[in-house]
Amino acid sequence: MPEIILHTTINAPIELVFDLARSIDLHQSSLKHTKEKAIAGRVSGLVEEGETVTWQARHFMITQHLTSLITDVKPPHFFADEMVSGAFKRFRHEHHFSGSEPGVTTMKDIFDYDSPLGILGKLADRLFLKRYMTSLLEHRNKVLKKTAEDGSWRELPGLRLRSATLLP
Repeated sequence: MPEIILHTTINAPIELVFDLARSIDLHQSSLKHTKEKAIAGRVSGLVEEGETVTWQARHFMITQHLTSLITDVKPPHFFADEMVSGAFKRFRHEHHFSGSEPGVTTMKDIFDYDSPLGILGKLADRLFLKRYMTSLLEHRNKVLKKTAEDGSWRELPGLRLRSATLLP
């Protein structure tokens, strides 16, 4: 049962970072190297509690499909998504947001998963899968950070913010 925990400090208001983390469009853009694309359920804009997203992406030279359900949303501090179907045996990805000073947000990812195939899956975790998943999440977070800090979030379709007065 591997668990990946990442902390990313972003110089942007918590409301903006929360919305960017829920953006289907930013997610697709940040993982374009895997040809990640939302193909069913919510396919653009911001995910909300109770919605599903089916992703198609290319990992390890294989086109894969994964459907996630947004199981919990507590704006602007938390949301979680869980796999409904896909290559993992199961996963839960928690997204936590906190701000200790105005305009600075700490984003914490907790990605908890089980690989399929029993002992072979555990071996894959140790050899490459956990490292691969960590790298994907770190890359996504770097793109999210850059997008929040350089103002390019304004180009994303469907992005709505609760507190425009806090924005740079």
